[in-house]
Amino acid sequence: MAIKAPTAEVYSALTSIEGLAGWWANDTAGKADDVGGIVTFRFVAGGFDMKVLELDPGNRVLWEVVEGPEEWVGTHVEWSLQQADDYTVILFKHLGWKEPVEFMYHCSTKWAIFLMSLKSLVETGTGTPDPHDVKIDNWN
Repeated sequence: MAIKAPTAEVYSALTSIEGLAGWWANDTAGKADDVGGIVTFRFVAGGFDMKVLELDPGNRVLWEVVEGPEEWVGTHVEWSLQQADDYTVILFKHLGWKEPVEFMYHCSTKWAIFLMSLKSLVETGTGTPDPHDVKIDNWN
């Protein structure tokens, strides 16, 4: 995915509570800009806590899920950023699922929805975080 913006702007949307609340979940709190910090995300359908494992400004963000749905705990969410002309290219991964359960497929689709929300937030100033996101099934 590519966002027409400098990597610093995308990185800020991934490492500030205001940014995360603007594209992923309105109910977001914690320390997203500190290695070792915990960020809490609360959605209408539930929530989870992420521990910030790595921050490489303008290049990489890595989280570990430390609390939440059983299938998510212990998984890692990785954001690799690269500048390409006027765009930030995001290489996104949600790693470490123990098995490909139905919830994984739901989450894969929802990640795409939220990545588009991130793109919208950075490019236009308005994202569609939960509870304003596109609903895709009976789980949300």
